[in-house]
Amino acid sequence: MSALLLFVMLTACAASPQDLSGKMFTFPQETNTASVKLNIATHNLDAVTVCLRFFTDLQRAHGLFSLATPSSHNGFLIFKESTADTVGLYVNNKAVPYVVGYKLNTWHSVCSTWDADSGLGQLWFNGQPLARKFLSKSQISKPIVVLGQEQDSYAGSFDTKQSFTGMMADVHMWNYVLSPCEIQNYVDNLIFTPGNVLNWEALTFDVTGRVLIEEMQTNCHERYYTKKPCLNKSGY
Repeated sequence: MSALLLFVMLTACAASPQDLSGKMFTFPQETNTASVKLNIATHNLDAVTVCLRFFTDLQRAHGLFSLATPSSHNGFLIFKESTADTVGLYVNNKAVPYVVGYKLNTWHSVCSTWDADSGLGQLWFNGQPLARKFLSKSQISKPIVVLGQEQDSYAGSFDTKQSFTGMMADVHMWNYVLSPCEIQNYVDNLIFTPGNVLNWEALTFDVTGRVLIEEMQTNCHERYYTKKPCLNKSGY
């Protein structure tokens, strides 16, 4: 009953920032409606880092993080491709593939970075950095961010067969490239600088459809936060 009440409450707009520490979004069924729109004030981005955790049993293609702009529906997209173990990173509709150990029914951490000066993007999967690849040197403008669906147009055109089902948590976004040490701290649940564009501990969002907020399942391992020395401050 409490989860149902929470769901009903969340179908209305969440007008003020919420601290979702220790919580997760649960997307329990395949639809072309269930989604969470993350409200951000940033209008232009010259660099991006996105980190999140997810748990799913999907074997088909599905979106993990969808940022669209008026000119690029794949403005900054993290997308599990239909090809086994392949995750695509998209910036301004340009894509590069990464082969990762995409196991089902387990928690994964994924981080992606991109910088307009170099045009290079990079994917980190469960703390493992993968090759830096060229994507785009164009600015990302007027972004809209959606979880649970992949935008095929600006804030819409959702496809049921690309929807995400499962659980998602700890979504952060920065307007700069996070250092490797900070990314590792995020992966290990240690102290890190929260996102300055999207911060899971102060998140403003709108929920549409059947999406629940529940206590995060952590496989009986306690979440812990301990300071850790960061030796690498060079950015990449």
